[in-house]
Amino acid sequence: MNVDITSDTLLHHTYLIDSDTVGIRLQLRRRRRSDMHRASSRNTLLLMHGATFPGESLFDVPVDGISFMDVLAMAGFDVWAVDVRGYGGSTRPAEMMAPTDANPPLTPARVAVRDLATAVDYILAENSIERLNLVAMSWGGSVAGIYASQHGERLEKLALVAPLWLSSRPLRIDAGQPLTAWRLARIDDFRRAWLAGVPAEHREALLPPGWFEQWAAVTNATDPEAPEPNTIRAPGGALQDTREHWLTDRPLYDPGAITAPVLLVHAEWDQDVRIDMMQDLFTRLDNAAYRRWIEIGRGTHMILMEPGRWQAFDAIVAFLREPNGTIREDGNMDR
Repeated sequence: MNVDITSDTLLHHTYLIDSDTVGIRLQLRRRRRSDMHRASSRNTLLLMHGATFPGESLFDVPVDGISFMDVLAMAGFDVWAVDVRGYGGSTRPAEMMAPTDANPPLTPARVAVRDLATAVDYILAENSIERLNLVAMSWGGSVAGIYASQHGERLEKLALVAPLWLSSRPLRIDAGQPLTAWRLARIDDFRRAWLAGVPAEHREALLPPGWFEQWAAVTNATDPEAPEPNTIRAPGGALQDTREHWLTDRPLYDPGAITAPVLLVHAEWDQDVRIDMMQDLFTRLDNAAYRRWIEIGRGTHMILMEPGRWQAFDAIVAFLREPNGTIREDGNMDR
């Protein structure tokens, strides 16, 4: 099923494509300018969501009149966002209709990367191109990292926003709860988690009036069959990844195997991915064609939904637009 919506400036498309599993379909959202005539590897990009919230609620809530997907599309990119199985508009496995503790954790990163690969293959075929850009957030960075380390020939560039990485200290996603097939995320409780670590005098400016409510409405609508009001379901695999890999010094992928240019984006008040984690990941990306790390002040793990988001947007757009060369020892770029 494909759904197309045309506005004066942007084209909106929604696709449901087959995964590699019978009965599981994946939702792809697409945004591009109406005057865009030809897609290329340089101007095509795919967005990969995080552990709890699907692509729409992370990348396509038009706070202050415009979303991240809108910004990327207006900048001239053919923008796609995938929901892996169990998230958003993609098929929720039958186990998500059973009690949370009735089955093993669903959709760990090694399963999600198969869905990401399916989406990449579909987009490459649709646009008749050989490579694309990949932008991922949080746990989605685990999924994108696995893919980038295994399929570098299909990537133009890789941008990671607060990617989950090895931690020597507990992480907020893992509070010691049992590993279950899926978990219930309470939308109204997320405001407190969002603002954790933000100095009290900056909280109102970080979440202007109406922004959280707009995000909450979009997020709630992504799971109309959730068992309780104002909740959404999320597969438990990301928690399993955290406990079995990121907290035990057993990385899911080798950053040294990534050869595409890499941009890391992080904000100073992030309580989920600390700055020391970012530094460790950055130093291990030593075979990337080139690498860059942008640190944004007065922002949290949800920087893409905050007033400081324009710093992240500008950095990502500039990175994707620049020539795809390599940095020589003299600091100049080969093109």
